[in-house]
Amino acid sequence: MKLSMLSPLLLSVFLFSLLQSSTFAVRKSYIVYLGGHNHGLNPTSAELHRVKNSHYELLGSLVGSTETAKEKIFYSYTRNINGFAAILDEDEASQVSKHPNVVSVFLNKGRKLHTTRSWDFLRLERNGVIPSDSLWKKAKFGEDTIIGNLDTGVWPESKSFSDDGIGPIPSRWRGSCQRGIDDRFRCNRKLIGAKYFNRGYKAYLGEKLNATFKTVRDHEGHGSHTLSTAGGNFVDGASVFGYGNGTAKGGSPKARVAAYKVCWPPVNGNQCFDADIMAAFDAAISDGVDVLSMSLGGEPAEFFEDGIAIGSFHAVKKGISVVLSGGNSGPDPGTVSNLSPWMFTVGASTLDREFTSYVELGNKIRLKGASLAAATLKSKTSYPLIGADRAKAANASAVDAILCQPGSLDPTKVKGKILVCLRGINARTDKGKQALLAGAVGMILANDEKSGNEVIADPHLLPATHLNFTDGVTVFAYINSTKNPTAYLTPVKTQLDAKPAPFMASFSSRGPNMIDPAILKPDITAPGVSIIAAFSESVGPTEDESDTRRIPFTSQSGTSMSCPHVSGIVGLLKSLHPEWSPAAIRSAIMTTARTRDNTVNPMLDSDGNKATPFSYGAGHVRPNRAMDPGLIYDLTINDYLNYLCARGYNQTTIQLFSNKPYVCPKSYNVADLNYPSITVPELNGTTIITRKVKNVGTPGTYKAHVRSPVGVMVTVHPSTLKFTKIGEEKKFEVRLKPSSKKVDAKGGVGYVFGVLRWCDGYHYVRSPLVVKRK
Repeated sequence: MKLSMLSPLLLSVFLFSLLQSSTFAVRKSYIVYLGGHNHGLNPTSAELHRVKNSHYELLGSLVGSTETAKEKIFYSYTRNINGFAAILDEDEASQVSKHPNVVSVFLNKGRKLHTTRSWDFLRLERNGVIPSDSLWKKAKFGEDTIIGNLDTGVWPESKSFSDDGIGPIPSRWRGSCQRGIDDRFRCNRKLIGAKYFNRGYKAYLGEKLNATFKTVRDHEGHGSHTLSTAGGNFVDGASVFGYGNGTAKGGSPKARVAAYKVCWPPVNGNQCFDADIMAAFDAAISDGVDVLSMSLGGEPAEFFEDGIAIGSFHAVKKGISVVLSGGNSGPDPGTVSNLSPWMFTVGASTLDREFTSYVELGNKIRLKGASLAAATLKSKTSYPLIGADRAKAANASAVDAILCQPGSLDPTKVKGKILVCLRGINARTDKGKQALLAGAVGMILANDEKSGNEVIADPHLLPATHLNFTDGVTVFAYINSTKNPTAYLTPVKTQLDAKPAPFMASFSSRGPNMIDPAILKPDITAPGVSIIAAFSESVGPTEDESDTRRIPFTSQSGTSMSCPHVSGIVGLLKSLHPEWSPAAIRSAIMTTARTRDNTVNPMLDSDGNKATPFSYGAGHVRPNRAMDPGLIYDLTINDYLNYLCARGYNQTTIQLFSNKPYVCPKSYNVADLNYPSITVPELNGTTIITRKVKNVGTPGTYKAHVRSPVGVMVTVHPSTLKFTKIGEEKKFEVRLKPSSKKVDAKGGVGYVFGVLRWCDGYHYVRSPLVVKRK
């Protein structure tokens, strides 16, 4: 029947029904977030039932009845998160959002898995999918490579150390599982070794250690975090308080791991002692590790007076790559540690994931901060805001108070307010603890000028967020501009694809190398800010005794976190290229690194200025490029001995060190060590640097391209290198001399920077040039 044949009455009814069907409410799934709970960590069943009923009553008051609400709600969050998920139309969602007890209402959006976001950022996976050209696939996820970790031990029950999907223990493994007093401690096919070393600690302490020191179990969390970052297995559903939810995994997820506990509770700020470190090196080398990861260090010392340098040399001598953190004493120059040329030293930079919490000031200014606080403000309204300097206790100084030092705050001034603390001296999470103890409802942590733009997401004990220096200045200016300042802190959200990234962390220690300025340190940078990895469940995420929370994964920041990223990548390259030396692997990673961020602009430092090789070394690690670097700068043990000779060590000492006959060469320059970077700490007239590259790729012809440092003329002889086979080596010279151009080396402590790049049309073999004109 045609529409034109309908009677007028039927036509009007039909059109009305069409109109009605087109305006039916669209129903979607929403999350209704109500904040936190007040029932503690171990709620009773009655408390859980009461929370669920409160959800039904809240929604029921808006949709007609609790029975209807029960039909709509398909999740009630009753233990830690307070809220529910429900099927609502837009009008219902809008009504619910206006309820005074509701923090927020948002769509239940579909998301991809992003935990250990580092590996996506480093292109080993892309949006959770592992492409065919990924180093992970090529190296079989680091299968059967053995990674040892010198740290605070391990939490063996962590799923990161599960042996699901792992085959038999490699027959070459000679290590053991030392339980000590802990009968519950178990190794498996993944965690294949565990040992503890405490005699050096005991000697320093000068007293007998009790039985709790006789275990490899990690009671601090640092060792579990670093070891799982390097070689943790795949773990679905990992998150920190629900943030960053997805699959956790290490750089070499199918590698075997071994824990060597050398670090203990701090004594006068020290917790890892050389005697124990060297004993652990000795054991690890005998056990058969392929890679040693060490997220620890100290004041720079001459190589033979440094237990880490000595232990590392003996490991490298046996073909073991040793990867170390560069330290957290930045951004001051000359602070980098772990400086010997046989070590692989790592700086720290950001990745493109942020955990954001905004500060909304009473003057309508909105400032982005970083946080992983589980708690949120109870009310959506603004709270009184006070600077910690204005909340000082009677017997405290304003300097101590603004830093929120213990005992420096007056609770009568702080109670019920959001407190603004300045970064520095005590730990960031300790400032939150002091604010909480003083009665604050929230905290804003503002950077000092030295910390610049670096903000870190910490698992604070109260609602809190961390602002950069400029935004911190804005907050203090607002407080000083009004009689009754107010603010609100928004709940934490996970944001991806942040720009620019990476940029250097302010804490990352900087060059130049204070032991030998002719060796550039750090060598490389990798993600080290807000890294999610396994944790110990014997301590809370703030590592404070008052923190009773226990979580299997947490976020930490430091070169301690960037170091195991590189250790995991080294493990992959060991699997793919077992014939490569530690120096070859380091060269492959350094010469394929990048110095531009995800906006294709030069990497920035934490102060917003252009970063330099003293911050990032050769650049930011690119694992997929490192598996096919084209050319490498290789080094043998004899090269290192020649270097020591040039450094002034006598032949007899070197012979004892190397445990073999050795004669110093008649002429050898420290600068001629075949290092992947080229540093001239004192350019006076023409300097000639010699290097040798080995072809590890297809035959080809490489041409030299130079971006000279300002005020320096650089030439390369020969400027073309032709290779006809794998393993072929060619020498070249780099000649540097001052030009008449005026040098402005601001920020480089008198140094200027350039790049030497060998290119065959496919491979780009890049070396930083670092020069100080006399």
